Amino acid sequence: MSDTPNNTEGDAQAPMLEPPTGSADGSLDADERRRAHDIWVAGTEEPDWIANATDEGAQELLPRDIDPALQIQRGIAVDDDFIDQPTITEDERQILNMGPQHPATHGVLRLHLELDGETIRRVKPIIGYLHTGMEKTAENLTYMQGGTNVTRMDYLSPLNNELCYSLAVEQLLGVEIPPRAQAIRILMTELNRVASHLIWVATFGMDIGALSMMIYGFRDREAILAFFEKVTGLRMNHNYIRPGGVAADLPEGWEEDIDGIFDIVGSGLDDYEDLLNRNPIFLDRTRGVGVLTPEEAQAYGVTGPAARASGVNFDLRKAFPYSGIEQYEFDVPLGKHGDTLDRYLVRMEEMRQSLRIVQQVLETMPPGDYRTDDRKVTPPPRKRIDESMEALIHHFKLFTEGFKAPAGEVYQAVESPRGELGMHLVSKGGSKPWRLHARTPSFAIVQALPVMLTDQIVPDVIATLASLDPVLGDVDR
Repeated sequence: MSDTPNNTEGDAQAPMLEPPTGSADGSLDADERRRAHDIWVAGTEEPDWIANATDEGAQELLPRDIDPALQIQRGIAVDDDFIDQPTITEDERQILNMGPQHPATHGVLRLHLELDGETIRRVKPIIGYLHTGMEKTAENLTYMQGGTNVTRMDYLSPLNNELCYSLAVEQLLGVEIPPRAQAIRILMTELNRVASHLIWVATFGMDIGALSMMIYGFRDREAILAFFEKVTGLRMNHNYIRPGGVAADLPEGWEEDIDGIFDIVGSGLDDYEDLLNRNPIFLDRTRGVGVLTPEEAQAYGVTGPAARASGVNFDLRKAFPYSGIEQYEFDVPLGKHGDTLDRYLVRMEEMRQSLRIVQQVLETMPPGDYRTDDRKVTPPPRKRIDESMEALIHHFKLFTEGFKAPAGEVYQAVESPRGELGMHLVSKGGSKPWRLHARTPSFAIVQALPVMLTDQIVPDVIATLASLDPVLGDVDR
């Protein structure tokens, strides 16, 4: 990420979003409604009565013996104090476990909350309940098979995972991707961004009491999933974007399908804003809640909508373009206060900007092949397999043994719906990766929960966590 909170590159594409006011005359000062958020309780040990109660979850959040220089590097050298001095004794302070089976944690996430009445004094996220070992599994899969593995890490944005992995493999191979294949990739991943955000707004609304949003969000997402099924054969976990291009060309009539998505999702976004933007309950539950400052976002590696809601102007599609996305025009929405309301506003505008990109892809889709003509990577045409024994053998070896990538080490990142998704791929020259490590945005988001939730009240945990949109498959990989 950039060394400064606001990256000057692309400022013209960074409109600042104004949160809606709660009164008709617009006199409500958003800053007055914000809670103090720049003091974080850290570096203290658990009280003896907690540490002796149980071994699990009673470890120190941040041990005192951490080297001060290391604290600065990690971004945890912050004030160790409460906003309000505690008025109760240590024996009256209580520990509350939220999750890992709680429905509002959006996965098997456990939060260890230290409470002073209704006020949260410390938070410790506990992860690992969903660990699947996907990074280790990748070492036993060929490069062609790897897409079936990474597509399941973030199961709400599988196509973005596939794109990141494929771009990393293509870096190793040094192959060129045809313009049509690149355009199809952008089309599918931006639609996937909209589908992921629709799930987010549906569950976010439900978590803070707008139950109708759950129905509306899933209803409109169906149009995108139906299109995905028509193109890839599956609604989720597609294995459609592969090293060398995509698995198949777009079907006939795909343009009409996209027009239908515009009508459904576009009108749906207007309905969501009519329902939520002036709703006093929604504003009270979101304004000034779960504040994340730009400095905290950078210290914890938070990217994506959560960082841009804090005013951090960083989007990989602008900073490090991939797959030809630089040829499309779109804006990067930014927030001002870094609270739950700004995260809502940023994601709503991101959906409109993604639809804007899709519209441009629809109007400029280039002709040509949907995959590279490098036969070391691309299997022979289906018709050729019936005519040539050599083509049949080549097809068989490609899907059983796989192609070999030269020795090397690459890192590739894309802008997933949750932020920077990176794949660090190491090859020793065989047909399988020697190592694969994923830099997933949800891990950084969960890591930053303590700074957002400390000195908030318990109900704010639900609203804050929902606004961050973590996917636990993206964390426990």
